[in-house]
Amino acid sequence: MSFFSSRRPSEEESAPRPALPASPVGFDTVIGSNCTIEGTLSSVGNVRIDGTFTGTLDITGNVLVGETARITADIDAKNISIAGAVRGNVTGNRVQLLRTGRIWGDINANALTTEEGAFIDGKITMKGHQANNPQPAAQEPEAAAVPPADTAEPPAGEGESSSTVETNKTDQEDTEA
Repeated sequence: MSFFSSRRPSEEESAPRPALPASPVGFDTVIGSNCTIEGTLSSVGNVRIDGTFTGTLDITGNVLVGETARITADIDAKNISIAGAVRGNVTGNRVQLLRTGRIWGDINANALTTEEGAFIDGKITMKGHQANNPQPAAQEPEAAAVPPADTAEPPAGEGESSSTVETNKTDQEDTEA
């Protein structure tokens, strides 16, 4: 059927089309390279930023910071790939810093990938890593609980072992000299 035709469409031609999927594959929100935005951006979908953004990014989905992006904001998202410049803290499950990516801020992630040439000026904290949750060391008995040998009498039966230890220390010092 031509666009300017006077003919009416038949029933077959006007049949309903299948609905689009509920969540599109790719990015739900794209901020173009010629766009400048200030404020708070919240989204449950995937976001790609190629322009300039200043404020706060609170994204439930994934974030791609394109090569032309200039972001001055804290980014909190599921997975974050950075190819542009970010001035702010980055928090996510997985953070990927591509070769053209630059971050001036702290990174807090379960997994971090960096390509050669990437730049980071900040602290990196690996969430959920065993090194961040050290097991408490067994507490040693306090030395103050045992009285010094010079000022008090040793308990019965322990005097000989104390003087033996002191004698052994003296014997070792004499043999080393």
